[in-house]
Amino acid sequence: MKYNIYKANERGTADHGWLKANFSFSFAHYYNPQNINFGVLRVLNDDYIAGGMGFGTHPHDNMEIISIPLKGALKHRDSMSNKWIPLYTGEVQVMSAGTGIQHSEMNNHPTEEVNLFQIWILPQQQNVTPRYNQKKFESSERFNKLQILVSSIDNPVEGSLTIHQNAKIARIDLDENSLFTYEVVDKNNGVYVMVIEGELSIENEVLTKRDAIGIEQTNSIKIESKTTSELLFIEVPMKF
Repeated sequence: MKYNIYKANERGTADHGWLKANFSFSFAHYYNPQNINFGVLRVLNDDYIAGGMGFGTHPHDNMEIISIPLKGALKHRDSMSNKWIPLYTGEVQVMSAGTGIQHSEMNNHPTEEVNLFQIWILPQQQNVTPRYNQKKFESSERFNKLQILVSSIDNPVEGSLTIHQNAKIARIDLDENSLFTYEVVDKNNGVYVMVIEGELSIENEVLTKRDAIGIEQTNSIKIESKTTSELLFIEVPMKF
């Protein structure tokens, strides 16, 4: 097993007033040559967006983009439908940019802050037809068990959203002092584990809120929660 620890306070940051962002990997004006990506996982941003604010219309292509609101709600509009679609906490959004798409993402509330994870994954196939989907995932379905949010379009997990990559995104909410073993789907994949909330131990490393660990060259990952904890798993190929 090979792994690296990424502490929450070592992430890149940006403060634009209306947007406070934390970057797990190099992004925008934050550049760390030692931390560009984790395999095909290119972006994991932890964004806080003020009420009524957001990202105006901008382009993307050849990227799988996943948004996970943790608090509050977003609204999304793109060049495929040109209508605003709300995205609430508990829901997950996937967008395959493919040949090219224009989209906007705004806070759906005029005064309350929204907090979300935005994830970019490099696709295994270029220039696909752009597509968009979202789905609600009940928190009760991930209590002490893995809940698959996103899987590969070529090998989909029933009930999950799909993207053009041999990847898996999942969540689990662990009770205090509980044990869980994450089984890696593909030996060529690595797993980036983000602690959303709580305190836990992985490979005798203690991680707390927004700490992360990138693990590769293993078939399984053993986790021991010290408090009630929420985790995000992003399993991706380590080679482009």
